[in-house]
Amino acid sequence: MSEIPIFDVLFLIARPAAGKSEIIHYLKQMDPDERLRRFHLGNLVEIDDFPMLWTWFEEDAILEKMGLPRLHTTPDGYFKETYLWNLLIERINLEYSKRQRDQQEIGGHQTTLVEFSRGKEHGGYRSAFQYVSRELASRAVILYLRVSYQESLRKNRRRFNPDRPDSILEHGLSDEKLERLYRETDWEELTAGSSGYLSIQGCQVPYATFENEDDVTTHPGEELGNRLANSLATLWDLYRFR
Repeated sequence: MSEIPIFDVLFLIARPAAGKSEIIHYLKQMDPDERLRRFHLGNLVEIDDFPMLWTWFEEDAILEKMGLPRLHTTPDGYFKETYLWNLLIERINLEYSKRQRDQQEIGGHQTTLVEFSRGKEHGGYRSAFQYVSRELASRAVILYLRVSYQESLRKNRRRFNPDRPDSILEHGLSDEKLERLYRETDWEELTAGSSGYLSIQGCQVPYATFENEDDVTTHPGEELGNRLANSLATLWDLYRFR
């Protein structure tokens, strides 16, 4: 844990379009002193697996244009192999290690925000957490944004901008892909019977749930700030005393 009262690593996980990127955007616009005081968050550093996987789609489209085999994805937009989802987690681990190496040069007190989604169809969070490094797990807390599949579908449809499919805030999935990949999640069964901690790589990682079925993230205001403060306060108590 950092010597100052901040989270070192905050995992933001949820179904697509649940509000993860909107929360990050909200936090980035906030005065750093207020962010530290209310949320125990330092200078924000983001690691999101969406740009990583989107690069694979772009590269495969280029390869296909060149008359060469696609490497990662099928022409209809699915991963060729399920293990590629876990390769993304290993990529997150690698990115975190590189940033830790360079942190002294960057300066300041940082909180790393790690964002991703996983559905049962491709292994769920249980599979993803098996590949999270001990380096990350030993410093991490998890905030799960809970929305129903129907709410994920509604917001996914609304946010998608076909002119900016690579955008963090405007990308989306087809209805068919969202249903296949994310209708079912394993978060509830993964946390059933636990007491605020998940065991990941032998580390007791605190977690809390942020309820967002009423969508306080699309138009951020006082309710988002209060709800986020309450969730992170719960996490902070678990984090300090684990």
